[in-house]
Amino acid sequence: MASTVKEIAKKANVSIATVSRALNGDEKVKKDTKELVLLVAKELNYNPNIIARNFVKKSSNIVGLILPNITDEFFSEIIRGVDQITYSRGYYTSVASSHENRSIEETIAAVLGSGLVGGVVVLVPALDKEIRNSLNIRKIPKVFIGGDNGNKNFDSIVIDNYQGAFLMAEYLMKKRNYNKLAFITGPSKNQDATMRQNGFLDALKKNEVGIKNSWVVRGDFTKESGRSACEKLLKLKERPQVIFASNDMMAIGCYEVIKEAGLTIPNDIGVAGFDDIIISQYLSPPLTTVKVQIMEIGKQAANLLMNRMEGDDSKTIHIKISTELVIRNSC
Repeated sequence: MASTVKEIAKKANVSIATVSRALNGDEKVKKDTKELVLLVAKELNYNPNIIARNFVKKSSNIVGLILPNITDEFFSEIIRGVDQITYSRGYYTSVASSHENRSIEETIAAVLGSGLVGGVVVLVPALDKEIRNSLNIRKIPKVFIGGDNGNKNFDSIVIDNYQGAFLMAEYLMKKRNYNKLAFITGPSKNQDATMRQNGFLDALKKNEVGIKNSWVVRGDFTKESGRSACEKLLKLKERPQVIFASNDMMAIGCYEVIKEAGLTIPNDIGVAGFDDIIISQYLSPPLTTVKVQIMEIGKQAANLLMNRMEGDDSKTIHIKISTELVIRNSC
């Protein structure tokens, strides 16, 4: 059975990015390191994709789209947006997901190292050093979706997460008269989650509304984490009046727990979300949320990338997608 780039990296005691560079003949890789990688690859019976090798010295009309996973409705809408544009412009979309058993860095290294794609759109929670190294494996156009962390080196499409959370918190306080607000955060190393939490807390501070530490509960953008967070909030001696979940999937988890507890939304406790995924409007009651133009993000990323693939060498472009409130009946 043929080995993988990850196995070669482990045996050679080098990074996955270094293996990919060595296998693709990158001149920046030291001679002894390259020889070691090639020797280990031979020992492990590594067989690179022949089709990929044929693409290395040619331009490709395949757009790579790398996502953390493809099961979440948010990511499905990104795929739809990208694919709609690539199809209309005569390109093909190749989607890769890191799933649960492979890191996003490994996925990026594998896709770029294959040589098949002429450009890549990458959706990652934060642009850290490891991801930057993976993105630099091949000098092809790249567009980054996510985490507004001041990146200057890659074209990027980001959501105005801070604005959306700030507006929702102000709506809950000023229009709905809530003064006991709880917040379910996203993952700790996710830039989108960080900006949503900052927007929420700054709105409370501006309006001089206090918040107990126990009313801010960690989530990870999954429905299961929303359930867990909501269970903690409902067990508190002093319960919040409304729960603002930093994405709709966690809000859906809250819906389940609240109803299982025999409570009603919004009479007993309100719920708000963020993203406005399609199912949000069909919940009972329909979810008040922050609308993110998810499909538009995919479209803009694809257009920007293909412009680069077709020769646009203008300065780095950064696009911020605004958000808006969608008022329904959940709070």
